[in-house]
Amino acid sequence: MTTGLEKDAVPMPYANQFFLARQPILNRKQRLVAYELLFRNAECSEANVQDGVSATASVIAHASELGMGQVVGDQLAFVNVDTVALMSDFIRFLPNDKVILEVLESVEATPEVLARIQELKAAGFKFALDDVVAESAGLELLQPLMDVIKIDIRQTGGSALDALARSLRNPRQKLLAEKVETVEEFQRCMDLGFEYFQGYYFARPVILSGKKIAPSQLAIMHLLDLLNGDADQREIERSVKHDPLITLNLLRLVNTPAVGARFRINSVGHALIVLGRRQLQRWLQILLYVKTGQVPEFDSPLLQMATTRGKTMELMMERLRPEQRIGADIGFTVGIMSLMDALFSVRMGEILQSVNVLDEVRDALLHRQGDYGQMLSLIELIECATEGPELTRILHQLELAPSELYAIQLAACDWVSEYTHGVQ
Repeated sequence: MTTGLEKDAVPMPYANQFFLARQPILNRKQRLVAYELLFRNAECSEANVQDGVSATASVIAHASELGMGQVVGDQLAFVNVDTVALMSDFIRFLPNDKVILEVLESVEATPEVLARIQELKAAGFKFALDDVVAESAGLELLQPLMDVIKIDIRQTGGSALDALARSLRNPRQKLLAEKVETVEEFQRCMDLGFEYFQGYYFARPVILSGKKIAPSQLAIMHLLDLLNGDADQREIERSVKHDPLITLNLLRLVNTPAVGARFRINSVGHALIVLGRRQLQRWLQILLYVKTGQVPEFDSPLLQMATTRGKTMELMMERLRPEQRIGADIGFTVGIMSLMDALFSVRMGEILQSVNVLDEVRDALLHRQGDYGQMLSLIELIECATEGPELTRILHQLELAPSELYAIQLAACDWVSEYTHGVQ
């Protein structure tokens, strides 16, 4: 398994300026089915859009060279295409079984464009129509060729959204709601028959007054406290055995190719020795995102995002502070804990009262302070595909080049994909 970061991980010179944003796309069961891939300029004084030809060519070059499996795993990739991309030869570099070509709203439904889409569909490509906000002549021409229709719910409010959804809904196509930011918006779009959802409603903490963290999750936090306090191995083993969920998941984990055990392991004590303390700590942090009584579901968007954040921060610390192994471990902890308020529906401050963490971890999670806080802020900007001076400022403060950021992102995606495959 590749867990480190190679110097030559950046595949081409485009990466000197770009970073990758992956925006999750969920189905009605809130399982991860795809990512929209967006490449943004990491060194600009303000948000801007390059000329269409170079921007489109850069995206397709990135996506084809880095390999879709590395970036999206088992999910599909939505890739934006303008008229230049549609009519180009280099679009064929994209794998038609992994990609949905997302036709931007700037594309005019000319006879040439319609013929090209039909040609690419015959070659096995699927299509989505981006940013639909109202019925139009262009929509009428393009809709029959689309597999997914994306409706921007921020620009289509009230009764207009109801009417548009009703008019576009048909069994041959899926409706996707873009920019879904609250649970209420998600539920409304569910009621209107949308099949797919894009937006960060699933990662926005919905604080429930008086809610308590589940006993199994408290048991995991207690184990993490023992590990942080360098507790005796027998005490750790006793604590594991007290919780059937932890015991079953531990034995399941150590008997997978991801761990590399040579023979079947059936005892908790042996499993803990094989796994090692560092791996045990990491696995427990991931297990926090598993619902009580269930095995890990790695198509959970919250788990995918938290794990990717953790690995990204670990790799950032390895690049910036290569002599500080403990710093990389702290980075992983900050990243994976950063979505626990959304997971538990409890304020982050209350969560941190249940687990003993370092002051720098607390400052990063509560106030985005210190190096870890800066890294977490950078990741949050990337997730939202935010360009501009704030992102550039953090990169400069961390002394992190855009090419290094890009390499870190690819290595983190690769690790998460390999890890989740190994333990499923």
